[in-house]
Amino acid sequence: MDYEITPEEVKAKLDAGESFTLLDVREPWEIQTAQIAGAKLIPMGDVPARAHQELDPDDQIVVVCHHGVRSMNVTVWLRQQGFEKAQSMRGGIDAWSRKVDEKVPVY
Repeated sequence: MDYEITPEEVKAKLDAGESFTLLDVREPWEIQTAQIAGAKLIPMGDVPARAHQELDPDDQIVVVCHHGVRSMNVTVWLRQQGFEKAQSMRGGIDAWSRKVDEKVPVY
């Protein structure tokens, strides 16, 4: 499984009703500005303390941040912890806003 997934691929999974965890690792103030419905918020700094309690290592996990840097760092860390189906959404919520849902504000 690739380390990255495109926003369009994530949208297709949502539209098809596929079961996966959409993990938003941005800060709470960022979520107030722009978010994808149904995403689970665990700020990047909290992931090491919360991942094993709140995430299922057998689930596909799509990690999202602002531009894709934090989400890739979290994806690499999750994979090292045994979350083999973790993927980073390429371009973050910024790409989501520009390519998938223009109603989501760009910031």
